[in-house]
Amino acid sequence: MALAIFLFTYVFIAGVRLPFPRLDRPGGALVGAVLMVVAGVVAPSQLFGSNEGSPHAVDMDTLILLLGMMLLADYLSRASFFRAAGAWALQKAHTPRLLLVAVAATSAFLSAFLVNDTVCLMLTPLVLVVVEDARLPPIPYLLAVCMASNSGSVATFTGNPQNMLIQGASKLPYAQFAAYMALPAIVSTAVVIAGLLYIFRHDLSHERFSTHPPPVPVDRPLLGLTLVTLLGVVAAFFAGLPMSWSALAGAAVVMTLARHVSPREALERVDYVLLLFFASLFVVVFGVNQAGWAEDIHRLFSPFMSGPPLRETLGFAGLTLVASNLFSNVPFVMLARPWIPSLQEPVLGWHVLALGSTLAGNLTLVGSVANLIVFEAARDKVSLSFLGYLRVGLPITLVSFVLALAVLLAEHALF
Repeated sequence: MALAIFLFTYVFIAGVRLPFPRLDRPGGALVGAVLMVVAGVVAPSQLFGSNEGSPHAVDMDTLILLLGMMLLADYLSRASFFRAAGAWALQKAHTPRLLLVAVAATSAFLSAFLVNDTVCLMLTPLVLVVVEDARLPPIPYLLAVCMASNSGSVATFTGNPQNMLIQGASKLPYAQFAAYMALPAIVSTAVVIAGLLYIFRHDLSHERFSTHPPPVPVDRPLLGLTLVTLLGVVAAFFAGLPMSWSALAGAAVVMTLARHVSPREALERVDYVLLLFFASLFVVVFGVNQAGWAEDIHRLFSPFMSGPPLRETLGFAGLTLVASNLFSNVPFVMLARPWIPSLQEPVLGWHVLALGSTLAGNLTLVGSVANLIVFEAARDKVSLSFLGYLRVGLPITLVSFVLALAVLLAEHALF
């Protein structure tokens, strides 16, 4: 029964649209979670862990961390931080090629600390305005936003939702994770930039031009308050304090001290659909684990991860890259988390899972929510087919993944 419910849920997680029932990803996950409880696979008492120390389905720490970062990102957005940062980067670029580098670098850097989906949502409209003003082809720059956002988000636990899931399960220190993942993130971002410059070399000239991004009215008091608070939150992360409550405490500080923004307004802008989607997936995957199917799936893939540590790591890395596109990266991370402690080098396993599941998002148009956000926001300006994206995503993803994985393995060998 648990496997049947999981497969039913997976149909909708994979983005398949059926005439009936007409469920999308969040709806399919919610129905799957309800079916797990109704079928008796997961008891209601197991949802939130009413008994201390007992296993429970919903990882509240991950949801609280995501909620806190969403609130902080919303206050930054209200203060026009993203628009100002993007406009500043665009003003420094005077050729089409430098503009692409500026867009990608800005997207990657911001995504290293803030949830990459939010960064893409805020940068895309500004980039569209600038490329239209400069009469440049929009697709290379839209790809730069989403692909660099994915690669940059590898660097920290707060860069994307799947890394937050990994933090909740691994309990690795924020500073240690960032120390290992920063260089692979830089390398993969460099590959994204170089790959886009090469693939679109005939569309991007060396001629100088002047960009005229619209003026950005910045709420300086709110921006200063939010940035100082965010720096304090990141410092708390590096100090080893609980990440979930550090983020939520930071959001509470800004909510209390921000004079011109109603707390209700900030709370209403939180993506509760995403939080519900995560909570529902927790229940579905917990049910699969309860029934023993996750371990059966592990045994099915174990031949690809057998042998000495290096072969095991390479096999798991390849599996993560492929399965994150088949299952979608967040569900696969949830499914694979129980496997990591059994690996010969568990810490390396967590890092590989974060790297592979995130960079896998650059492979296809539907591989990452960030990709969908960018091209959905630009749907009135440009259209990109699945195969059109794959032509760019496949070589960039393979090269960036191989090089970033090599850097990660070298770091573990040296340190």
